Amino acid sequence: MRTSFRTAAALTAVVAAVTTGVTTATADTHTGRADDGGYGYTKVRKGVPDSAAHFKVTSPDVRNGGAFPADAYADSFGCSGANQQIRLSWHGAPKDTRSYAVTMFDPDAPTGSGFWHWLTWDIPATSTELGSALPTGAVAGTNDAGQTGYTGPCPPSGDITHHYRITVYALDTAGLQLPAATPAAVTRFTMSTHVIGTATITATARRS
Repeated sequence: MRTSFRTAAALTAVVAAVTTGVTTATADTHTGRADDGGYGYTKVRKGVPDSAAHFKVTSPDVRNGGAFPADAYADSFGCSGANQQIRLSWHGAPKDTRSYAVTMFDPDAPTGSGFWHWLTWDIPATSTELGSALPTGAVAGTNDAGQTGYTGPCPPSGDITHHYRITVYALDTAGLQLPAATPAAVTRFTMSTHVIGTATITATARRS
């Protein structure tokens, strides 16, 4: 069977894309955007079931879409903030919630896998807020900085604006049975099959 010039050209383009790693605009990766800092982005799975409910989280320290206050910045990695943990309160979680977890994730970190800044889990289902003191039974996990609990934002100087996703997860289990030293990716993987609801605010940070 003869192959048309148009079909042959299309096949050639597909082969070139696969062998060189170049993708089309509709694929999961892209490079060369003016606002990506020259690193490009790769989409990752969200780790939250599509069936998960949505509820509401707010903070007296930062509004959704707003910038972090200076005292919430890290006191490491070249930053000299107070590393003051963001306070959260939430309502409207699913009635079957048996515990909560909280994370802060930076998808804009130039690591190829983002950066987990904050992980806390086994927060009792009776809790509706999280401050500097953990509720009884809650676990402050180890973040990607190797530190326990919260490490504030500290994007590279001169980099693009980073968007930090602060998420409260409603879980269908009372405990994840994980030690505090569990790597962040393993913690989120373990949580993924237990998430029945989420509430998220996004805060930004940029350093000149």
